[in-house]
Amino acid sequence: MIDIGILSTGSYLPDRVVPNAEIAPAAGVDAAWIERKTGIRERRHAAPGQATSNLAAIAADRALLAAGLSPDDVDHVVVATSTPDHPQPATASLVQHLIGARSASAVDVNAVCSGFVYALEMARGLVRDGGRALVIGADIYSRILDVRDRKTSILFGDGAGAVVLGPVPAGGGVIGTRLRGHGDAHRLIGVRAGGSRLPASVRSVLDGEHFFRMDGRGVREFVNGHVPDAISHALRESGLPATAVDHLVPHQANGVMLRELGEALDLPNAALHLTVDRFANTGAASVPITLDAAHRAGALSVGDVVLLAAFGGGMNLGVTLCRWTATPPRGDLDGRHRADALSHR
Repeated sequence: MIDIGILSTGSYLPDRVVPNAEIAPAAGVDAAWIERKTGIRERRHAAPGQATSNLAAIAADRALLAAGLSPDDVDHVVVATSTPDHPQPATASLVQHLIGARSASAVDVNAVCSGFVYALEMARGLVRDGGRALVIGADIYSRILDVRDRKTSILFGDGAGAVVLGPVPAGGGVIGTRLRGHGDAHRLIGVRAGGSRLPASVRSVLDGEHFFRMDGRGVREFVNGHVPDAISHALRESGLPATAVDHLVPHQANGVMLRELGEALDLPNAALHLTVDRFANTGAASVPITLDAAHRAGALSVGDVVLLAAFGGGMNLGVTLCRWTATPPRGDLDGRHRADALSHR
């Protein structure tokens, strides 16, 4: 079987920076309280004319540029999101059209904030015999938040991250993946209205049923109770000791919680990568955004073992171990003129 791994990375954060001081009054707190409780200083919000597909397309385009590839070189487009442009068609179909990947299949994955890790494993199955896939995590949470709800409004931002997945030299790429759902805890996170159980109506809007809601204490207990076991299981299945992990890239849920989790995990040689202070929780985008930031900063070397760990509504867990194979980015990495063209189509 061909070894499959990450060939390149890319990301996009909207231009608008939203500091804590801007959102704190509506939530009934102050800026210092937000940073103390979450480690977040600021986040990005999408422009009024931007949808999730626009953010995803720019991140995908940058990943292609970094790999020196064109959209015609892509066989599959897989988008992880829980804030799609529309209930249908799939946001991936819109991204495929925006970037001009005319020969690619297109599909969405919704595992909420763990979606990117799920999408990565699904895409690996699609290219197991060859070919390349764009795997994208993208979310615009600013559109589904109740600004008065301090449990959620202070935590989230908007963004997109992407990787190109394809054949890599023998011994490299994805080493192993652990995916697991905990549906019995599905009530911890969710948006009640807008689906078949509670269709959109005047009453559902007036009652605020279209806002994202979360039991923060319950989520923290879930993470502390299940993420360490999922990581240990993935390591055992991959035949790697904990000391082999060089980098931990977790879902950027809450900076304080992640630092506590990092200290509790038995990964003595792993550098913990965080972007939550600048970008907040960007849903399914947070892992690929942070991965791209680490890669572009030169923190990841070929041969390093990178552990991606994500958790999200459902409740879903996803852990992936990979031996890093992506070489330093090349080409027009900003792609500013291309980003402008993709921003508001």
